[in-house]
Amino acid sequence: MTNSPAPDHGRLFDVASEQGGYFTAAQARERGISTPLLSHHSRRGGRFIRVRHGLYRVREYPSSPREDVIAAWLAAGRDLAVVSHESALDLLDLSDVIPDAVHLTVPRANRYRRPIAGARIHTTTRPMREDEVVVRDGIRATSAERSIVDAAQAGTDPDQVATAVVQAVDRGLTTRSRLLDAARGRGRRVERLVQRALPQRSPA
Repeated sequence: MTNSPAPDHGRLFDVASEQGGYFTAAQARERGISTPLLSHHSRRGGRFIRVRHGLYRVREYPSSPREDVIAAWLAAGRDLAVVSHESALDLLDLSDVIPDAVHLTVPRANRYRRPIAGARIHTTTRPMREDEVVVRDGIRATSAERSIVDAAQAGTDPDQVATAVVQAVDRGLTTRSRLLDAARGRGRRVERLVQRALPQRSPA
């Protein structure tokens, strides 16, 4: 019989610190903190707060403006889901778009999951390429170009998309050629929108 690891609250806190104070039950178990122990510490005044099924927060951890995004992303599966569409634009500080929900993209095979309050789930039939994913504030999100074309295809205000294109190129988050490559295959409307928004002089 394999012995369970001893509870290591320090290591769990380190993980939670990289995720805005949040952690999953699975992450706790990997550090020797069982479900009964989680329940014990989640009772009134305990060190943890149970946010939803399988998701907890360190009670004394400072609040963060990204808490809703972090919580939804972890609930969807930190190794499966990425923040995307308008939520990724907001996370990357591109345009002034205000998402009406936390947009997440997961593999199509994982679409039948427990609903997540406040989240909008998108699916993809192919794995995200390494260059399509970035990490911001410890959160996995789609890259600038992927976020822009996803949002454009989903119907985000064209003015916001155009602003995101200009800002992304100006800040060196993407290039003209990468944006044009990302727009191909997304329909003529998306391609035209990206082409028109691109600065006349921008890095290749």
